[in-house]
Amino acid sequence: MNEATKNYVRQHADDDVRMLALRGSKDADVDMTLALQQIQGRQTARTKLPSWAIVEGIVFPPHLNMEQCSSEQTARYKAAICRRLLLDHTGATSLVDLTGGFGVDFAWMSEAFVKATYVERNSELFAISSNNFRVLNKQVETHNADGIDFLHQLENATMIFLDPARRDDKGARTYGIADCTPNVLEMKDELLQKADFVMLKLSPMLDWRKTVTDLGEANVKEVHIVSVQNECKEMLVVMQKENRQQPVVHCVNDGVDFVVSAEEVVSSSFSVPQVSQFLYEPNASVMKAGCFNALSTAFSVQQLAQNSHLFVSDHLVADFPGRCFQITAVSSMNKQELKKLFHDVRQANITVRNFPLSVAELRKKLKLGDGGETYVFATTFADGQRVLIVCKKAGH
Repeated sequence: MNEATKNYVRQHADDDVRMLALRGSKDADVDMTLALQQIQGRQTARTKLPSWAIVEGIVFPPHLNMEQCSSEQTARYKAAICRRLLLDHTGATSLVDLTGGFGVDFAWMSEAFVKATYVERNSELFAISSNNFRVLNKQVETHNADGIDFLHQLENATMIFLDPARRDDKGARTYGIADCTPNVLEMKDELLQKADFVMLKLSPMLDWRKTVTDLGEANVKEVHIVSVQNECKEMLVVMQKENRQQPVVHCVNDGVDFVVSAEEVVSSSFSVPQVSQFLYEPNASVMKAGCFNALSTAFSVQQLAQNSHLFVSDHLVADFPGRCFQITAVSSMNKQELKKLFHDVRQANITVRNFPLSVAELRKKLKLGDGGETYVFATTFADGQRVLIVCKKAGH
């Protein structure tokens, strides 16, 4: 990046990229394509990678790579997994990232190891990441090479990390392990032979049970379903050759970790909610894992129905992994009952779970605006009865 382009980036750091693209630059020395990429990248990084956004000299990749890269929060979580796994490890430790990309995960994970090696086949991404590692003073080894070829030459590593690309040759999204690049199923045996641990970053769209089956239950040590602000972002699978225990499932939301054994993930007992009881909605990671019986056991709460995934208890469970509410009313779908219940309510936050109407359809039926301090959960009991559970936030 020449000085004219650097100065342009500094001067327009907070400006609208679309407006800048329309106006262009009067200075012919400014590389507008690169400048706009840097301005947009740094603006995205302020939220996604705040530690990098404030560092002068960091170069940001094209928009698609910024969109696909991990957030700082999820990268730090991976580093924490590495540190925990290495607690009982003796001798020098090494990390090899075979699908380095923009290098966000690698940068944080590398801090847990004595030696760290980054491999990326895309020359542009390799150049950007290599620059950034120097700027961040990361003492790492980098290779502009194909990950599979590098694996064949590798002798051993403590941890191998892979984030298979979830797009096909035409750029369309893919989710299945076998459809991503590289195909980990074809590499699995060699990966496990050459590393003490293998960590895979996979799509949150995958069913973790099928993923464990595909990879081989004997090889899967841990599954991590990671959410940020209650949105599922990624699934991490830690593999180990001849793992002799049941896989452990971590349901993580904003750093709060609910841990269960895979054998505990089954259905739970059912209950009918009462006014003044407390209602619980599990976070996205727990929903994805389906840890409903484990929730009932761990927190002494009961589920409303097989597919409702809402829980109740007589006493407030403050550390429940999800949202907590206090029930103020329970109503059938009878028109007169609904009219009486909502006669002075103008707006509410509506959630539907195992219910025939969508949020929009129910909102129209009840003639309620969005927002406010009233929360309505529309669901179906175990006996098939369709109900509305009206709540307020617990503690309010």
